[in-house]
Amino acid sequence: MGFIQAFKMAIKSIVSNKGRSFLTMLGVIIGVGAVITAVAFAQGSTSSITDSIKGLGSNLINISITGRGSNRQITYEQLQKYADENSDTISLLAPTVSNSMTLKAGTLSRTVTVIGTSEEYEYIKSKHVSSGRYITSFDNDNKLKTAVIGTAVANDLFAGVNPVGQTMKINGQEFKVIGLLQETDGSQDSGDDDQVIIPVTVAQRISRNGTIRNFTIQAADAEQVDAVMENIKTYLTSVYGDEDLFNVMNQAEILDTLSSITDTLTVVLAGISAISLVVGGIGIMNIMLVSVTERTREIGIRKAIGAKRRSILVQFLIEAVMMTGLGGLLGILIGVSIIHFIIGGLNITTEVYSPFWMMLSFSISLGEGVLFGIFPAYKAASLNPIEALRFE
Repeated sequence: MGFIQAFKMAIKSIVSNKGRSFLTMLGVIIGVGAVITAVAFAQGSTSSITDSIKGLGSNLINISITGRGSNRQITYEQLQKYADENSDTISLLAPTVSNSMTLKAGTLSRTVTVIGTSEEYEYIKSKHVSSGRYITSFDNDNKLKTAVIGTAVANDLFAGVNPVGQTMKINGQEFKVIGLLQETDGSQDSGDDDQVIIPVTVAQRISRNGTIRNFTIQAADAEQVDAVMENIKTYLTSVYGDEDLFNVMNQAEILDTLSSITDTLTVVLAGISAISLVVGGIGIMNIMLVSVTERTREIGIRKAIGAKRRSILVQFLIEAVMMTGLGGLLGILIGVSIIHFIIGGLNITTEVYSPFWMMLSFSISLGEGVLFGIFPAYKAASLNPIEALRFE
């Protein structure tokens, strides 16, 4: 029996048992669809974060003080003095104290990220207001309880009312809303829209944290970033005496770190999703074994009239590969549909389609057909024709 004839017989067998064939393929369909969806979510999230970081510019430097328990601490005033003395290479400096806090306005409340910072933060992060004003040095110097809020916060706490001029409580303390941030990405649920910005001096007090551990510096231009970083490292080393007590990173290094983390996350998510592929393969082997038992008499008749072991083996192997291959194609279709209509349609994150992972998951599904189909095929080919003909 030639390959084409074996192929036709395999198709006939699959079509004649549509329900069972679909249930057999279901594990592979779910597995391939899950892999593609998981990878798309991980890569889409990475793309969104990367675009946001790139949008901030290539001349930003982030300083993170990691050393705890040290008897030396850099203050905002010290770092601002250093920035002023190096104004030819440093254009802006902003401190950040970030905490999750509870907001309350009337009977409404929610928990959001509250960022304590200075007026420079507006230009460093390009976080401008659509109405009202931003926090100023006057707010910080006088420790005024003023706040700039995102659109998501405004819609939840002040629905239908202009939030500027309204009051709200942050961790039980009353603040006056002085500005509304411009909406980002057209999304009410964007992370940038779901935050509150207050003076850093006030943030230190209500969070009971006198130490500022994070600063953002904007270099005068992108070409000077490396030189500025080295100078900052030298200055901080002179303060702390140990380079392990702080981190100085630019946007490119943050992107590299993010890429490394998300690559690992993508592989982990794909690996977890691929477990369903293995389960699907085991299901195919079980159904194929049942099929061999059901068709024992048919196999005996074919052997009795001259069919070779190789022909029987090829036929059953083709059936297994065709089911996993078709399941893989349907899985790709479902995965792409989820990416387009759910991930993209609901604006969960950026739509990302990965041909590499699609081809890899489809190739694995074909490989499963061979791997899990070889044993049932071998069992069918090894049947004794006389015993097979006696089978009832």
